Amino acid sequence: MTYTAIMVLIFIVGYTAITLEHPIKINKTASALLTGVLCWTIYIIFSTDIKHVEESLSHHLGSVSEILFFLLGAMTIVELVDAHEGFRIVTDRITTRNSRVLLWIICWVSFFLSSVLDNLTTSIVMVSLLRKLIDNADMRKYYAGLVIIAANAGGAWTPIGDVTTTMLWIGGQVTTANIMTSLFIPSVICLLIPLLFVTFRLKGDIQNDKVQVLEPMENPTNSKIMLAFGVGSLVFVPIFKTVTHLPPYMGILFGLGVLWVISEILNSNKDEEERHQYSASYALSRIDASSILFFLGILIAIGSLEATGTLIALAQWMDANIGNQDVIVMAIGLASAVIDNVPLVAASMGMYPLSQFPTDSKIWEFMAYCAGTGGSILIIGSAAGVAVMGMEKIDFFWYVKKISLPALIGYFAGAFTYIGIYMLLHG
Repeated sequence: MTYTAIMVLIFIVGYTAITLEHPIKINKTASALLTGVLCWTIYIIFSTDIKHVEESLSHHLGSVSEILFFLLGAMTIVELVDAHEGFRIVTDRITTRNSRVLLWIICWVSFFLSSVLDNLTTSIVMVSLLRKLIDNADMRKYYAGLVIIAANAGGAWTPIGDVTTTMLWIGGQVTTANIMTSLFIPSVICLLIPLLFVTFRLKGDIQNDKVQVLEPMENPTNSKIMLAFGVGSLVFVPIFKTVTHLPPYMGILFGLGVLWVISEILNSNKDEEERHQYSASYALSRIDASSILFFLGILIAIGSLEATGTLIALAQWMDANIGNQDVIVMAIGLASAVIDNVPLVAASMGMYPLSQFPTDSKIWEFMAYCAGTGGSILIIGSAAGVAVMGMEKIDFFWYVKKISLPALIGYFAGAFTYIGIYMLLHG
């Protein structure tokens, strides 16, 4: 057995452990870190050119670090805004009791919110809101299921809304204006079809036995300021990249620095203990650090397979045996319903070099859509789905019966919409 075969075997075993995180009760971050380190260990032990392996690792770690620092900055900004109750500016304005109207408002707010934040944060914010608006747990599940679809669809069409699109953007596969104009309509269709499907199942007004009395916001002015600057910091990143040509993580760190200063100024009159809950250091303690390490582990594992030429060989095999790239990309999207979409996209970036498939090629645009929205088909297929599953105790098979079919139809409707528009524009 060659050392590349051993690396592939380690990767498959590690990947299986990540997929079976809940049954085997081993956190996927631990599996990802072990997989990444073991793959590079095997590579360097069997290599005849140790210096080349070290240089390859440094190269891949540099690329991975750009993604990790971007996510770290973005997650901290979101936590800072949340600590100042910034998101209540949006959620407190949703007061309708009509079940269908509420569903449409919740879904479209989730769609556009996730395009600026990210699908995971948006799902958590919107499900927290649903708990205040809907007392009936069974009805709330329908709304939560559509929030997953809306958040994933909304995150796919902007470079900062979904980690997979962010990876493609940072890697130079897509540009901001192009990805937004190309994927907006397909993403809308991806949400619209399931939304229409579920709308006809809902009737009447929402009855809530528990009257939810929202406590007044502690400082509405500070909340508005933090929301404005927080969202502004995220939206500013693509502009910063275009103007300065510096990588996106520099823009997000600049935005975090500005928001950090504003937070300190707004809370300067509070005592030390009271200020702590509004500080960036507290926000940093609340971010999901295990997710950052998960991305590190899985991306360096993918990097090892790319460095050995394994991914290029896989791409050549798929081209020879499947042929149609649209089918290949749609299959990757369907696979992301079962397998985490981060390593799938990372692998695809290694399989198809930019020299052959330059920036804004059809394959990258379609990849961003499919990988971003395909995870909605199963509740375990996206970070948003897993979070909502835990918050609302949604059963895997309930989701399959009630939500998976509309999500699947929406996924294909959006995919064919993208292909149709691309054919019209490019002949």
